[in-house]
Amino acid sequence: MFVAGFPTGGFAANCYVLATDPGTECVVVDPGEDAAQAVAEVVREHRLKPVAVVLTHGHLDHMWAVTPVCGTYEATCWVHPEDRHLLADPLAGISPQWASSLLGDGEKFAEPDDVRELTDGVTLELAGLQFVVDHTPGHTRGSVTYRTPYAGEEIPELMFSGDLLFAGSIGRTDLPGGDHPTILRSLATKVLPLDDRIVVLPGHGDQTTIGRERQTNPFLTGLAVPGEDRGKFH
Repeated sequence: MFVAGFPTGGFAANCYVLATDPGTECVVVDPGEDAAQAVAEVVREHRLKPVAVVLTHGHLDHMWAVTPVCGTYEATCWVHPEDRHLLADPLAGISPQWASSLLGDGEKFAEPDDVRELTDGVTLELAGLQFVVDHTPGHTRGSVTYRTPYAGEEIPELMFSGDLLFAGSIGRTDLPGGDHPTILRSLATKVLPLDDRIVVLPGHGDQTTIGRERQTNPFLTGLAVPGEDRGKFH
């Protein structure tokens, strides 16, 4: 599998490009601010053709370039319906103070031509790759993660966690659509049951593993899988 990742924009949101091999179709994950040029360079260098853009959530730092990237390559955009409105109205997902500073020049946003909605538990077949979608609300109402098989016993899957889970931390919940008890529930039900060997490629910062976060992440160490201790979610 080919995987390229790079930070984008002022918030250093990670964008990823995946393909089975160089010279094939590819999938772009979370093209944020200034991502279009970086994606174009990866595509050109490795002879790739983007056929889909998948979003972990609708915050501006993760989808700023979704329409330019989709338009350039006639790619399909995949997003959870709870966050779809943010494609055309990203200001609805950030504070008024950020809105005035980020978009003071009056930049306009619109949906890509081809937008399709995700559902919890669905498996997408894109560019010869499989992506299992888990709805993980809490950072936003429509936050999702994507898991794709990785060839090798040491790493069974890659997980694109967006702003649900970081190395040593979790996503903020103080923006519109965020909710702290909900993100803890998502972590307990969709992260804790996973294999420790899964490599997590987050929306910001360095990669990690499920096992490392289970052992060291202060937001996970006090959680329990539902059925073990449901009282932790009250």
